[in-house]
Amino acid sequence: MKFFNVAGPCDPRFHYMIPASPRLPEAPKLIGEGAYFAIHAPRQTGKTTTLRALAAQLTAQGTYAALYFSCETVRVAKDVEQVQTALLNVMRTRAARQLPDDCQPPSSWPHATPLALLSAGLSAWCEASARPLVLFFDEVDVLTGDALISVLSQLRDNYADRPDHAPWSVALCGLRDVRDYKIAAGGDVQHLGSSSPFNIKTSSLRLSNFTKDEVQTLYGQHTADGGPAYSAEAIDEVVRLTGGQPWLVNSIGRDLSENYGAGQRIEANQVEAAAGRLIRARATHIDSLLSRLREPRVRRIIEPLLAGTSAASPTYREDFEYVCDLGLVVADPQLRVANPIYREVIARELAVAVEQERLPGPRRFTDPNGRLNMKALLEAFGQWWVQHGETVAAQLDYHEVAPQLVLMAFLQRVVNGGGFVDREYGIGRGAIDLLVRWPLPDGSWQREGLELKVWHDKKPDPLDAGLAQLDGYLERLGLSSGSLVIFDRRQKREPIAKRLLVSVTGTSNERDILLLRA
Repeated sequence: MKFFNVAGPCDPRFHYMIPASPRLPEAPKLIGEGAYFAIHAPRQTGKTTTLRALAAQLTAQGTYAALYFSCETVRVAKDVEQVQTALLNVMRTRAARQLPDDCQPPSSWPHATPLALLSAGLSAWCEASARPLVLFFDEVDVLTGDALISVLSQLRDNYADRPDHAPWSVALCGLRDVRDYKIAAGGDVQHLGSSSPFNIKTSSLRLSNFTKDEVQTLYGQHTADGGPAYSAEAIDEVVRLTGGQPWLVNSIGRDLSENYGAGQRIEANQVEAAAGRLIRARATHIDSLLSRLREPRVRRIIEPLLAGTSAASPTYREDFEYVCDLGLVVADPQLRVANPIYREVIARELAVAVEQERLPGPRRFTDPNGRLNMKALLEAFGQWWVQHGETVAAQLDYHEVAPQLVLMAFLQRVVNGGGFVDREYGIGRGAIDLLVRWPLPDGSWQREGLELKVWHDKKPDPLDAGLAQLDGYLERLGLSSGSLVIFDRRQKREPIAKRLLVSVTGTSNERDILLLRA
């Protein structure tokens, strides 16, 4: 029986998978034109699987000698000469496995100056090969500094001599787009020079996430192989929670395949539970992504996004494109965290210091009928905030949004193991919207909407704006009441013990609002 793969490239003999090569429909045309181009996508989106399939398909068609190989092994090379030698040796090893005999490289690489080993080797190979050579450089991100400059320069210099003396087509594949290669080269734009023939605008392909139809096809393979059936609502929930991110889709599928079997039917709530287990497991994919949050250019995008403020900086465009390439955010049309799972793990990661605090559990805030008492919950948070909150918030890296992160961590602890906290962020709104969902004894769900705002220096009291925004949020949720939390972060504010207040107010549409000023 096959399984959902969450480690390394997929193999159709062993794994449930959608056809790989059609995920890059533009590539065959570019290769037919002899283009040198870039392919980029976040980690674990299927680049390696797709590139291997595309190379095998091109070679099998008989027109090209298409070689896939990874640059990963050159990471430990000490200088430019070693990098070139290592790359040529990797190509030779891979060619022996992937290409026919009349397309193999020469038995020995020609002698050349230390800065032209790659160029000379590829020229000799192209002259010996019975077919035009197509190269897929995977994990090209490991090349940096002078090594990257040398590789790009040699490929560029021989470009006009293809296909007889240079590769017919080359694809550089990795996390970064071409625009970031100059940064990887040390930031010296003049040193690296023009990126041609790696045209940034017209020849840079991005591997997309799975569509709903592709998720349906993937999970349908599991059903056909003796697994459970998936309702339409379950598939919709997979797409909603993952945004189609391939590793997340496969990880949820793997969890469900291990917990449910033939004759059972997966519904949306079971998908959500699987996503919750994935979040708590902190798999390597999520950990590696979260490690980027401390990078300055990631923080310059994520922190204002979480706070709902404007992300304005001289490097905004470059920062935005970089964080998009990581897969952390998307813009469709407004900037947002890429999917609800990432939204959740980002908030938890940034508030990890709060996990060390002793926080109350849900039983303290449940009425005899099993409902969460939001007034008691907010009052308890206020008291905890007086004693610990500002000290804990000062320990968090993202200072602009630290109070909101602390409250979200508090709420998460309260509902842990039973309910959910759904988060919505929006650039320019100056607020975070939260939906707390709590299971009731009769099988229904209690839903509570909250809005978090901050009062900054030289700004008016955000009460009126917060009530109006919360009114719209509750309208969208179909709720008649909610909660507004305002954190006062002005320099000349009163001491926290004096300004702390939980009161009842209302919106212009007569919705009852619990107000916490902290």
